Amino acid sequence: MKNDSITATPESTNPSKVALITGSGKPRLGNHIARALALHGYRIAIHFNSSATQAYAFADELELAGHDAAAFQADISQVKQIDKLVDQVLETFGRIDVLVNTASVWKTIPFEDITEEDLQQQFDVDLKGTFFCSRRVGLQMVEQASGGAIINFCDWAISRPYPQHAAYFAVKGAVPTMTRALARELAERNPKVRVNCIQPGPVLLPPGTDPHEMKTLVESTLVRQVDRPDSIANAVRYLAEDTFLTGVCLPVDGGRSIYAAGETR
Repeated sequence: MKNDSITATPESTNPSKVALITGSGKPRLGNHIARALALHGYRIAIHFNSSATQAYAFADELELAGHDAAAFQADISQVKQIDKLVDQVLETFGRIDVLVNTASVWKTIPFEDITEEDLQQQFDVDLKGTFFCSRRVGLQMVEQASGGAIINFCDWAISRPYPQHAAYFAVKGAVPTMTRALARELAERNPKVRVNCIQPGPVLLPPGTDPHEMKTLVESTLVRQVDRPDSIANAVRYLAEDTFLTGVCLPVDGGRSIYAAGETR
């Protein structure tokens, strides 16, 4: 079903800005971010790996609503495919002003069952993929007079991990340090290139979430709210447009990271 809100009038004063959002082809968090940035005048580069049908349909939806968008395929665990992805985006749009790294692997695996392949996949997408996407796009931003902004994604629970996700947290825990290192490296080359990180909480629940689980999640936040992808989109735009912020890791979790509330997840 078409989201009618996508037809709102763009509000950006610079409609030429281009945002590349990895993992935005499926109706997950990256997809919500892409919609929000489109509404504010950004031209949107949608990235997908295997969800071609959904990604191209999303690009068509944005185009029909009057926004400039295109979909691009790449396996970001492969550096050569990252380079090809960025080349294609640059060929289509001419520049990249914002990179949002939302592509991620999230699997529930009992600790005893984690394999070498599980850990490698987690590393290849969440850390290696994010690093090389950021480096490739960041060095492009260095050459742009206006610089650019990179926004990585971590997790609120890296400091209080829950069970059956040890491989995920082992990798995600490195993202804040990587963010700070990238911020320093790129600013040395162009002070208008900034790198920040968002640590989301329970902001996008799967359809059909069990009511008991929903209640538990709501009670695990200080603000008694969950399912708020709009808050993440607002944070992305803030980090993308405030030129004084770099090297920041921002929890957007309703206070969950400082409030245990007895939950196990």
